Amino acid sequence: MHALLHRLENRDLGILFVRIAVGVVFLHAGWGKLSDMAPVVTGFVGMGFPAWVAHLVAYCEFLGGIAVLLGIFVRYAGIILAVIMLVAFWKVHAANGFSLANGGYEYVFVLFFSALALVTQGAGKYSLARFLRGQ
Repeated sequence: MHALLHRLENRDLGILFVRIAVGVVFLHAGWGKLSDMAPVVTGFVGMGFPAWVAHLVAYCEFLGGIAVLLGIFVRYAGIILAVIMLVAFWKVHAANGFSLANGGYEYVFVLFFSALALVTQGAGKYSLARFLRGQ
C-alpha cells in the first residue's frame, strides 16, 4: 500500500485538485451574491462597510473563482480571496467559534489556507497559464 501511494505522488495534480475545489466554491459564492445583490449590500452596510465593498467582494469571488479554475493569475486571485476570507473571519465568523454548525469559521478557515496554498504553489502544470506560455 505504501509503495502504491508513493507512485500516486503528483504535485501538479494535487494543485489542480485544490484549484478545482477553491475555484468552484468562490465561483458559486460570487455568482450567488451577484444574482441578488440587495441583501448582500444590506449585510455589508450592516457590518459597517460602504455598499461598493459588497459589489467588489462579489466580483472578486466570481472572477477569482474563474481565474483559479482556469489556472490564470492564480497567485493574485489567491491573495485577494485569502484577504476576503480573513475579513469574513473577523467580521462574521470568529465570534461563533470553530464549528460551521454554529456559524463558525470552519469553512472560512479551510478556504483561507487553501487560497494561501495557491499563492505559494501557483497554478501548476495543468493550467491555462502554462498552456499559454507554451510549456
